[in-house]
Amino acid sequence: MSRPRPAWTPPLRDGVSASRVAVTPGPWVAVADFLSQRLPLVGDWPERLAAGDVLDAHGRPLAAHEPCSSGAVLWYWRALPPEPRIPFELEVLHQDEHLVAVDKPHFLPVIPRGRYLQETVLVRLKRQLGLPDLVPMHRLDRETAGVMLFTVQPASRHAYQSLLATHQVRKVYEAVAPWRESLTFPMTLQHRLEEPADERFMQMQVVPGEPNAHTEVELIARLPCGGPAVETNTSAMPADHTPSARAALHHWAHYRLRPLTGRKHQLRAQMNAIGLPLRGDRLYPELLPEPAPQAPADYSNPLQLLAREIAFTDPLTGARRCFTSRRSLDATQ
Repeated sequence: MSRPRPAWTPPLRDGVSASRVAVTPGPWVAVADFLSQRLPLVGDWPERLAAGDVLDAHGRPLAAHEPCSSGAVLWYWRALPPEPRIPFELEVLHQDEHLVAVDKPHFLPVIPRGRYLQETVLVRLKRQLGLPDLVPMHRLDRETAGVMLFTVQPASRHAYQSLLATHQVRKVYEAVAPWRESLTFPMTLQHRLEEPADERFMQMQVVPGEPNAHTEVELIARLPCGGPAVETNTSAMPADHTPSARAALHHWAHYRLRPLTGRKHQLRAQMNAIGLPLRGDRLYPELLPEPAPQAPADYSNPLQLLAREIAFTDPLTGARRCFTSRRSLDATQ
């Protein structure tokens, strides 16, 4: 259940919304005591409080020594060291009073998380459009490019997000993956995907049981043979792959994917499960380590997955909506 919307919210700071935390019962007496114990990874609470950057529910700056009562709401702004700019631009495809549609580039995260704050789709859009209540209607992985939607008004947000919950949104993706002559297209992939609780949590696992992930796959075209060799971890292939099938994995193909469900990493995990890991994928079949934070960014090998189209019937107007990405995958140009 979502939290009730507060009567007052602080303004954006350079596109970043304020965060709030409710005071829970505990041994703390003053505001500084609560914050330092509730959010210990933030090391500069004394400086923030001295600068007036922690507010009460009505917008009044709080001092470090002020009493801290259970149930009180505190506001603060998340802060990170300066972020290197991700050198790819968003394109706004559509904007009205209820929806914003954008064409997302590869490598740009959708929401603030981890080391990313300013360099996210959400913060860039809030800063560019001046819309503090923007919320993603759905998500795309940082590595995935293409069309995605944001709701503008809290009052109409549920109407749009419920379309996803009731499978009334049609999504079309494109991908580049290996070509295998032994596979016949179109096909429908059906797997049960679960997220493990161990160190493999980044990778969705195919497990026995009732399928919860369904995707239609169609071959668009085989790609010219002059491209680079396919780097496929053959140990991750299904057991029924024959030596001839392994030998056939030398070329790429362009696929159209229509997910009928919305599991985490669904397209990446399902294509990998049939021995066709997507080109440029750092998670499947092998989980590659993240570069060190201080290492120069490498944008040379983007994941070849594109959210090409999203369509649905508008729940407020009844009109048919369809938004299409203008981007192309590198290997298909």
